[in-house]
Amino acid sequence: MNMRALVTGGAGFIGSHLIDKLIVNGSHVTAYDNLSSGLRENISHNFRNSRFRFIEADLLEVENVKKAVRGCDMVFHMASNPDISKGMIQTDLDLKQGVLTLYNVLESMRLAGVKKIFFPSGSGVYGDVGTTPTDECFGPLLPISLYGTSKLACEALINAFCHMFDMQAWIARLANIVGARQTHGVVLDFIRKLRQNPDELEVLGDGTQSKSYVHVSDCVEAIMFIIDHSADRVNIFNVASSDYVKVTSIARIVVEEMGLGNVRFRYTGGSRGWKGDVPKVRMDVSKINALGWKSSMTSEEAVRLAVNELQGPNPLSSVR
Repeated sequence: MNMRALVTGGAGFIGSHLIDKLIVNGSHVTAYDNLSSGLRENISHNFRNSRFRFIEADLLEVENVKKAVRGCDMVFHMASNPDISKGMIQTDLDLKQGVLTLYNVLESMRLAGVKKIFFPSGSGVYGDVGTTPTDECFGPLLPISLYGTSKLACEALINAFCHMFDMQAWIARLANIVGARQTHGVVLDFIRKLRQNPDELEVLGDGTQSKSYVHVSDCVEAIMFIIDHSADRVNIFNVASSDYVKVTSIARIVVEEMGLGNVRFRYTGGSRGWKGDVPKVRMDVSKINALGWKSSMTSEEAVRLAVNELQGPNPLSSVR
């Protein structure tokens, strides 16, 4: 896939990996990021590449967005609030960094005549339905977090723009994505805690929470695959592995890969880690599997690889 692509949130976790893939495929890429959570070091290795440029700006600055979109073939709108629990404190965070930034991108696309967009949604749009398998047609969609609500609102906004202004969209409802460069999540949280205290690990909730985990390399492959192999006006796919792993199992994997022993697990109790957390998620991946994509790793394999990547060459060094 060779194109002129704009990647918002390009210095972030998934966005920076996506940029690497696009450049390898021959595309010209513009990364747009205000570095509020993304890191310059995630993209610095591309600075000398003539097919890459970086714009440090905020997506709420609409005039900058309009300039960045011009001349693009496709926008990958990866920017969002990466920390779901922050919505408890800043209740307008997901509205601003989710819905409002997306509107600025879509409106800028409309004005510039750019017709294609990719958007990463998430399992949070399905709400808390326990172990019920959720396919892409599942409903009603009743998210229980402001983050999930923002993702659902964004899906609706994209759908409306596509039908009103002849655009085309690909939406991936992502499972938990793990790997190098991630800045949030249970795997990184456990590593940080064990570096502070290698004898005891605090585990939020009761440890029975269970979800699908996908390595970021598989995630990027899935994104490119659905764009290449689906051509509806709005294309929606679950991106997950076909299995799941419990939080206590993740804790054990982290302990093993860090070479620790006799670590006490201290559970905070309750069925969920925090308000808005969905403790059990079962995403139906029949649709994307039928299209021809499957995760190359199980959830446990993805987690184990991520632990090793996040530790880096020196397991005792700090993780930011």
